[in-house]
Parts: sequence; C-alpha cells; structure tokens
Amino acid sequence: MSDDRQIRNSKSEIRNAPTAILLAAGKGTRMGGDRAKVLYEAAGQSMIRWVVQACKAAGCERVIVVVGYQADAVRESLADEPGVAFVEQTEQLGTGHAAMMAAPCFEGRPATDVFVLAGDAPLIREQTLAKLLAVHRETQAVATLATAELDDPTGYGRVLRDASGNFDAIVEQKDATDEQRAIREVNPSYYCFRSDRLFDSLAKVSNDNKQGEYYLTDVPGMLKQAGERVSVVDAVPAEDVIGVNTPEQLAVVDEILKNRASGMRV
Repeated sequence: MSDDRQIRNSKSEIRNAPTAILLAAGKGTRMGGDRAKVLYEAAGQSMIRWVVQACKAAGCERVIVVVGYQADAVRESLADEPGVAFVEQTEQLGTGHAAMMAAPCFEGRPATDVFVLAGDAPLIREQTLAKLLAVHRETQAVATLATAELDDPTGYGRVLRDASGNFDAIVEQKDATDEQRAIREVNPSYYCFRSDRLFDSLAKVSNDNKQGEYYLTDVPGMLKQAGERVSVVDAVPAEDVIGVNTPEQLAVVDEILKNRASGMRV
C-alpha cells in the first residue's frame, strides 16, 4: 500500500539495538484459573516467554515487562532470562497507561527504536518483528505498525487510511462506526516507535472514549496529525492473529506452536 513520502522524516536515524516493552499486567478472567494471563503455557512454556524470545531473536538487548496482576509470579517466571527488566502498573487504566510505566527505563538514554507488544501473543514471529523494524528504519518513521487482514475482524481495532491509502488512525471496535467496523485491516498490536516520540505522545493521550481508558492505539494517529511519519506494513499472517482469551483458544495456539517446532508449515 502507498506511503506518503511528503511526511517529514524524523530528525535522526537510529541504528542501535531495539528495546521491547511487553504489556503483561492482565489477569485473563476468561481463562478459568487465577494465574496471570501471560503465565498460561503453550507448547511447553509460558506465553510471555515466547514473546520475550521472539524479541531477543529480532535483536532486542533489553526487554521491559509491564507487570500487574501476580507481578511477583511473572517476575519469577522470567528470572533466568538475561536482559529482562520489570515495571509495575498498579492500576489498570489502559494500554497507553501501561506503556507509560516503562518511561523511567528510558530516561537519560539516547532515543532508541522500541517494540511495544502484547505479552499474551505467543504466536508472534521473529521474522515479523524483523520486517517491522526494517520498514520502520528504511522509512525513517517515528511509528510503524504491522497489520493483518482478517475475514472476521470482530474485536480488533480497525486501521483507517486516507484517500491516498496512507495511514490515518486506529479506531477501537467499541468506538467505531458501522462503516469502520466493516474494515478488514486490523491492528494486532505489533508496534515499533521511536522512544522519545512514544513517551511524549503518551503524556498527551486522553481517556475520552467509551472505555474511559488511555489507549496506546491513539499514539500513531496523534503522530500522524503532528506531521510525523507513520508507516504501515501488512506483515502479520492472519493465522498468527489468534487472541488467547479462553482455554479453547490456548489449545489452538498450543497446537500451532507444536507444529512449528516439528517443522510443519503453519
């Protein structure tokens, strides 16, 4: 899809190793147990560990995990993973608020590229993150998101584009019009940001929406409106966009990961 080359580039290119922020504070009440959602296992290890490993394989030297529910258990589960740090979200005020909890980890450091990802998305692939980062850097964007096309986009934020096919904004399903809900291009929460632009924008995010939450999904649209470059890459295979909210969905993900490990094409 087209990309508006007229949008101004970021002031400087970043080539240092990327960092990752993983959102892992939720309980997962529909899973049927009392564990933190990210600690449920698929193919022999926790969902959060799958995501950490994908980030490291994609070049991340630091992985910052935002914990909340059963914070100590999540910390303990990753105690043997070098380069992993933890910050705590004590109130569940939305994804934007969760990401903002990581801001102190970037103070006094040069700007860097940072993935922001869901900690309960174990199907995330190293190759997808590598492509996301490559497009982010090639286009000198301050924000890049990887999208997916789904036959049934129910439950996902929709990606809005302008008349020229360039990124415009993300709208959550609960805030979308009927026309917007018909859009099949969705946001599976695979982001890459320039760290300074991310936290500057998060400080300005409002909770004026039907959920009363601070949405991370508002940030790309805010940056676009400010004249910054926001890139999009349709890099996420539809089969990777399986939400894990129930034991049945976890079983499907478990099978997919086991098939990958055995070399079967999935």
